[in-house]
Amino acid sequence: MKLKLAALTIALLASSGAFAQASDTVAKVKASGVVTMGVRDSSGALSYTLGDGKYAGYHVEICQRVLANLEKAVGRKLEIKYLPVTSQNRIPLVQNGTVDIECGSTTNNATRQKDVSFLPTTFVEEVRIAVKANSGITSIAQLNGKNVATTTGTTSVQTLRKNERASGVDFKEVFGKDHSDSFLLLESGRADAFVMDGSILAGNIATAKNPADFKIVGEVLSVEPIAIMVRKDDAALKKIGEDTIKDLIKTGEINKLWDKWFMQPIPPKNSRVGLAVSESTKAAWANPNDKPMEDYAKK
Repeated sequence: MKLKLAALTIALLASSGAFAQASDTVAKVKASGVVTMGVRDSSGALSYTLGDGKYAGYHVEICQRVLANLEKAVGRKLEIKYLPVTSQNRIPLVQNGTVDIECGSTTNNATRQKDVSFLPTTFVEEVRIAVKANSGITSIAQLNGKNVATTTGTTSVQTLRKNERASGVDFKEVFGKDHSDSFLLLESGRADAFVMDGSILAGNIATAKNPADFKIVGEVLSVEPIAIMVRKDDAALKKIGEDTIKDLIKTGEINKLWDKWFMQPIPPKNSRVGLAVSESTKAAWANPNDKPMEDYAKK
């Protein structure tokens, strides 16, 4: 009899859409009181660690604003857990529910849109080259025969290979497991250059032992929309996120956040990234959207 009742209960739940709701982040956190934010240890001023399990940055703060509105939506105080993710595991951890919202430096592209959803673009990135200031390297053409670092699992890997083919330059790729590891390859001389998002390069240079020893050079290798990730078809959380970002833009608060994280001294070393907002980013704010990088390449 108990088995029959259990089967009937399951059937009723399924027909009422309760199973669908269980995969809904808003419903999930309303029941649990816990929400998990995916963060990065060394994604420049977008998301980085302060140590002792504390994280900060432009995207971390935007996510905190989203989660404040999530609290209002569920009508209860939420415990925010910060979970460091990597370029390799960030998408699977969003997909399987370990992370509810990912607040790092993820490029929105068509392939990833098949697996996850993105909030409106808050940062349009330019992929560049960082080198030692005394290297004499000023462009990708001068990387022939050199060791070039990038981070495993990032779109910069594909960008690097595409530019290698297009330019006819033959260089050796060396991979860091995360952005700080890739920068260390450059810093220690094991790599002659580090190809990555300009903001990440600038952030790592700003926090280096001797920032003047490094510089960002060369042509822009690609333009990429960077956005906050949520689960695929998680309509309720996506709507809260979209409304939050649109409100930050409308009120001008997003300009203040940019100034705070990219133009002013930031903890823990009170170093300054010094990255002015680009025209591409201003255009994304003027027309909030979740278009993938392929749309940018068409321009």
